[in-house]
Amino acid sequence: MVGGHYTYAEVPLFDSIKDIFGFTRNNYDKLGHFAQGFIPALLAREIILRKEIIVGKNWQVFFIISFCLGFSAFYELIEWWVALLSDEAAEAFLGTQGYIWDTQSDMGWALFGAITALLTLSKLHDQQLASLSSTKY
Repeated sequence: MVGGHYTYAEVPLFDSIKDIFGFTRNNYDKLGHFAQGFIPALLAREIILRKEIIVGKNWQVFFIISFCLGFSAFYELIEWWVALLSDEAAEAFLGTQGYIWDTQSDMGWALFGAITALLTLSKLHDQQLASLSSTKY
């Protein structure tokens, strides 16, 4: 909601952070792309485990990360299509702020978010699912 109100490139808190750390751009969009990997990773993991879709932890992790990267790439395609259709408003919508690697960086942050979710919350998630198995969800 904050990014939609100000546009991603102009969120005031991240302007302050930019000034404090000497960044050349407002990096609020990176937080959004981190969440774009973090949240879908948890949702995908929940579905995979509850429905027993994929057997084997390594394959589960591979699929979850691939799913999150695919989701992020699709979002970047949508951004590109909107930019092509909106011409003058494209720069404000994209929020690239002159950074030529913005799309790749956004997908990198989504990857980082997905990996972080799996590393930090998988054990807790397994415990919660185990406690539900006694009540048979």
